[in-house]
Amino acid sequence: MNSTGRIFRLTTFGESHGEAIGGVVDGMPAGIAIDNDFIQHELNRRRPGQSSITTARQEADRVELLSGVFEGKSTGTPIGFIVRNTNQHSHDYDNLREVFRPSHADYTYQMKYGTRDHRGGGRSSARITISRCVAGALAKLALRQIGISITAYTSQVGAIRLEHDYHHYDLAQAEANSVRCPDNERAAAMIRLIEQVKAEGDTIGGVITCVVKGCPAGLGEPEFGKLHAQLGAAMLSINAVKGFEYGEGFAGVTARGSEQNDAFRIEEGRITTATNHSGGIQGGISNGQDIYFRVAFKPVATLLREQITVNSQGEETTLTARGRHDPCVLPRAVPVVEAMTAMVILDAFLLNKTVKM
Repeated sequence: MNSTGRIFRLTTFGESHGEAIGGVVDGMPAGIAIDNDFIQHELNRRRPGQSSITTARQEADRVELLSGVFEGKSTGTPIGFIVRNTNQHSHDYDNLREVFRPSHADYTYQMKYGTRDHRGGGRSSARITISRCVAGALAKLALRQIGISITAYTSQVGAIRLEHDYHHYDLAQAEANSVRCPDNERAAAMIRLIEQVKAEGDTIGGVITCVVKGCPAGLGEPEFGKLHAQLGAAMLSINAVKGFEYGEGFAGVTARGSEQNDAFRIEEGRITTATNHSGGIQGGISNGQDIYFRVAFKPVATLLREQITVNSQGEETTLTARGRHDPCVLPRAVPVVEAMTAMVILDAFLLNKTVKM
């Protein structure tokens, strides 16, 4: 299961401390202008070492497109790419060779495969999301052609959260601070919390909100191919994600149906809805309104403080992690959420073909 998508399909490869991270994108529509600077920009948003609240690992994360592009446009054939690892400190993980880190994939990988790469988590490392960001950037370039935009932002860190929904903010301002929150005052409080947690050798989680604008009605399949189910599966495949909700989500269960229903109306000659509690999806199919959802991320499992655990010989022991780690994954996860969303939406669009490219 190293591939995702039905028509727009990504297959990934690589490990955190291997030679490179890479992938192959199949199903990219032909004739799309490939903006290399934009793809690199998306990777730069995810790369380590951006600020004091992210890991200090220094990687240029330069993407190399190997195929599928000719004279600046996609050819419709597979696009292969790699991003080379250049700043691994594998010795930081020598003490983990025989120890299972709490809440990591160490134990489960060992039980499934009988072996594991202990260096930075190997295949289970969040560094693998590089491939998702490259493929997501390609999907975004295609979605531009049909007027679909995707914006994610940090809406909560720990107990600090935004008071309003996305309509109340200029989402472009999320890129103006290191935590990627569109409210500068709340962003400053989030940054202080992350810095405090980091100083204590601890970690903190939070929530990322994502908004899709310009999505046409009709995307998604009935029964087992519902659009929100595809988005949920994509989000839950991201490292450290613990929850997904769209539209009103869990908050809507306290309301009456008369309060939750989105009444239809005619506006400028087209059918629309007076409200959007449904989050742009009804019956598993997009209805033309904004699609919005939230993704919950747990605190990073690697703590720079002593933890109780066991080793591969079944002996109880203690562990103090070393190396360079994120105290909060949210700032670097924002572009990953956008990337996975772009791939799902483009895949659904290509399958549905409700609008000509």
